[in-house]
Amino acid sequence: MKILGSSRCIIIICLWVFFLSHFHSSAIVAVSQEEQYPWPKPISTVWGDAVSIPLSPTFKIVSANHRYLQLSVSRYNRIIHSEHWFPIFSSYSYITINSSTVSSLEELAVSVRDLQADLQHGVDESYTLTVPAGGVANLSAQTPWGAMRGLETFSQLVRRYNATSIYPLVFQRQVKIIDYPLYPHRGLVLDTARNFYPLRDILRTIRAMSYNKLNVFHWHITDSQSFPLELNSEPALAINGSYSPDMRYSSKDVKRIVKFGRNHGVRVIPEIDTPAHSGSWADAYPDIVTCVGTFWSDPSTSWSNRMASEPGAGQLNPLNPNTYKVVQNVIDDVASLFPDKFYHGGSDEVVPGCWKTDSNIQKFVADGGSLDQLLEKFISTTHPYITAHNKTAIYWEDVLLDDTVKVRPQFLPRETTILQTWNNGPNNTKLITAAGYRVIVSSADFYYLDCGHGGWVGNDSRYDRQISDVPGRPFNYNGGNGGSWCAPFKTWQRIYDYDINYGLSEEESKLVLGGEVALWSEQSDRTGMDGRIWPRASAMAETLWSGNRDRDGKKRYAEAIGRLNQWRYRMVKRRIDAEPLQPLWCLKNPGMCNLDQ
Repeated sequence: MKILGSSRCIIIICLWVFFLSHFHSSAIVAVSQEEQYPWPKPISTVWGDAVSIPLSPTFKIVSANHRYLQLSVSRYNRIIHSEHWFPIFSSYSYITINSSTVSSLEELAVSVRDLQADLQHGVDESYTLTVPAGGVANLSAQTPWGAMRGLETFSQLVRRYNATSIYPLVFQRQVKIIDYPLYPHRGLVLDTARNFYPLRDILRTIRAMSYNKLNVFHWHITDSQSFPLELNSEPALAINGSYSPDMRYSSKDVKRIVKFGRNHGVRVIPEIDTPAHSGSWADAYPDIVTCVGTFWSDPSTSWSNRMASEPGAGQLNPLNPNTYKVVQNVIDDVASLFPDKFYHGGSDEVVPGCWKTDSNIQKFVADGGSLDQLLEKFISTTHPYITAHNKTAIYWEDVLLDDTVKVRPQFLPRETTILQTWNNGPNNTKLITAAGYRVIVSSADFYYLDCGHGGWVGNDSRYDRQISDVPGRPFNYNGGNGGSWCAPFKTWQRIYDYDINYGLSEEESKLVLGGEVALWSEQSDRTGMDGRIWPRASAMAETLWSGNRDRDGKKRYAEAIGRLNQWRYRMVKRRIDAEPLQPLWCLKNPGMCNLDQ
């Protein structure tokens, strides 16, 4: 296996030999004054002697032949030899040992029990990492995907010998790590319909997800604002519904994203939101979309009379037979592009006012029909389109819990349906699991990364208040939300402290698959996405991997801040522009930036 270019390798070996001769003569080794853990923190870590282990300049990772694992091995070989990380303001002590030689770590041997395991929901991601005082370290896993998690952990425990010397690289100390995730579904929702994200930025996000052991990229591809996905059977949707020809995703782009995800152990789940959030379909098929071209909300009337929950009105018409022809073609094409066994059908925020603008729906209601029945007709017709591809349908919670338009449980088979929460925190998780459904948790009270940035609709006179708000209607003052419906901003601590099983029975807890943080993109695009996502998504990543409590059951946010601060700087070194959590002074002065000592 080629690890480095030959000339570079010779330089590194010379530097390493020079340093190691000094290393031997002085018999000095680095010792960390405190235990450092990778992010997310492993389930079980047992440290050996507090002596750092130098990596051989020819250190390599070897593994069985597996398409995606081999790519991962090559990637981590590069990271380990090129990252040259040293913790910010780290304090190392030094001791003298009575030894004439220092054994180096020559190899990481990776063994995998089941090389055929596919990257699907519930795949085993466990691993065991054993690093001795030199020679060969061992990483064993049930599947290639678990081995990838172990490689990330190993890479985070490699660093420079000290702050001023690049070589030798050292592994922190002898260790045995036994690790596995608490939840099988740990994801990120990215909305690419409100604003477009180029391919390279999506790939970088998936790369960052793998660093944090997140394993699901939930791609909210389309919405009322745009339809950027090119589909063979329905080319008119992207031609007419995208913002421009260079703001589309081709089938080649999709395949590259899916492949890149598998290279990094990240599943890609598509979401095509229907029947609401479908205004962009009207540019190609105006006859199947209701309330097209109407203004989204009239402030002089009740909110219940709105056409949409935000600018960009349009909902698919369940009474038009052509609707189902187009929807089936879309589902068939999307299902063929994405190999994952989950397909997200959306089904959130169906607004009565939009449907009621259609004359056929008006007659349907006048004849005794209900909007609930309209949604039931749509779900009962399109759900089989999804399951016909041997996929499980995911819907937003609204389809079952909405106050105005929802379906009865018999239209949502539990064996082929998963619901995703976003409202009312633990309460809706409780309602869904009590009804016997599997659930993915994305509560806006905790996991929405776009919250707290103020409003984005224009011509809003509520901001023109120099002293105080309208009495009884706080907006800019006295706890008003400033136009962000889900304010305040969700800090890393808010995310970290969320217990997604809160208030559930043991049986209900078993139905919680995991969670997803979400970046809705009304006020975000490629220019600020890294800072919006990271390191706050890292906070959720740890809680869903190993929890947010210590062995005594106490929340560990006080301990986590130092590790997350360091991890943020390491992500930046890995070219992920994560936003800072605190002034740098806080890392220089541990504990001095806490609210409580």
